[in-house]
Amino acid sequence: MNLTVWLDDWQMQCCGDPFRIGSQVSWTLTDAKKEWLTDVLGAETAETVDAAEEHHGGAPEGAAPTVATVTAISAVHCRYAPRPGDPDGTRYAVPGTGTLTALSSADGWTPDRDALQFVGYLVELAVSGR
Repeated sequence: MNLTVWLDDWQMQCCGDPFRIGSQVSWTLTDAKKEWLTDVLGAETAETVDAAEEHHGGAPEGAAPTVATVTAISAVHCRYAPRPGDPDGTRYAVPGTGTLTALSSADGWTPDRDALQFVGYLVELAVSGR
């Protein structure tokens, strides 16, 4: 079985282990935040995301890790800006600005690209056991 998994930049930077295409990973998977992913990636790409990797207690207690082999990695970047009329100036992902860049490895520290901020990875996994 193949899965597409979202991995937040901050999760990886905090306590994730670097990985590359061909690496075996053991990740705890949860439901992906589809609304946010739709803003960042667009609806068509967001619909392909099966799960999100979780290090920080967002998974149900006792959730078994998914063991899989990494088959593809894409860095995700997007632009952030305040929403029109938002009085507090909070910055949000600007719909339609998300870009994917194929990588061979990931360590959480992918650089920003001009006005586009690095926000995470889309990782393709070939599941070997759950």
